[in-house]
Amino acid sequence: MSPKALVNQYLGAFYTGNFSAARTLIAESFQFNGPFVQAKSRDDFFASASGLLTIVKGHTLLQQWDNGDQVCSIYDVQLESPAGKGTVTMSEWHTIDGNQLQSSRIIFDTATFRAILPLRQ
Repeated sequence: MSPKALVNQYLGAFYTGNFSAARTLIAESFQFNGPFVQAKSRDDFFASASGLLTIVKGHTLLQQWDNGDQVCSIYDVQLESPAGKGTVTMSEWHTIDGNQLQSSRIIFDTATFRAILPLRQ
């Protein structure tokens, strides 16, 4: 599978809440870096993402570039929570080794995200 196809399969699974399918595409030693979470393993990443499971409602790919084992994607994520619903534009840079994602760095506007999913007090 090409790196772009792998990333797109992962994004499709993750942003429709199919974490079990997304999990099969990620290496055990997966490294994640985002505004709210840094994870050093696949288990840590999915534990930190568990709160998203019920609010992710899909994504729309806007643009994507690849360079060997690196794929950068810009996409809109549809979110729905009791506080509201909306779209957050995200940019994610994946590194692939073989047929698994090895690392990810994600960037997005945290204020827009927090308007849809406020911090729990």
